[in-house]
Amino acid sequence: MRSTKGVRSTKDVRRGTTDSGGGGGAAVAGLFRAHYQGLLRLAFLLGADGDAEDVVAEAFCQLHRTWSRLSSPEAALGYLKGTVCNLARMRLRHLRVVRRHAQRHVEKLELSAEQQAIVRDEHRTVVRALRSLPVRQHQVLVLRYWLDLKESEIAETMGISTGAVKSHASRGMAKLSRVMKEAEG
Repeated sequence: MRSTKGVRSTKDVRRGTTDSGGGGGAAVAGLFRAHYQGLLRLAFLLGADGDAEDVVAEAFCQLHRTWSRLSSPEAALGYLKGTVCNLARMRLRHLRVVRRHAQRHVEKLELSAEQQAIVRDEHRTVVRALRSLPVRQHQVLVLRYWLDLKESEIAETMGISTGAVKSHASRGMAKLSRVMKEAEG
């Protein structure tokens, strides 16, 4: 008779538990007790500042949801560290966008009504021109000039090489310039 100790049944994997009752919940709780403070410091050092606790809590929630898909329980700490890094990076990107929008809003308040109308018209022209670009070129230009990402970050985000990012950006800017000149003329 074969021993089934340590082998998860399909039913137990779906529930996130094991035959021994240890389950993902107990393992996640143990990881929380052992590594919460270190992960909190990591999130803080990555720039999560006041949201560091939320970032770490979300990382543990994601770990709990995906526990049954981990290659092994030993992979959990690496998963947590990677998730904290990704969540902190996403938070920083979000804050950059929010700050940029807030700054633009302040700049618009300082413009006269006529100037604001001209700016809105120019924005509509740029958006129309962007929409005329092929999808990849459009995406690269938005990530580069709207979110202010580096070429390597764009490549990682889009799942393409940095050379492809450079190519799409160059072609996109050339076409955007042509379309904008046509719109002016």
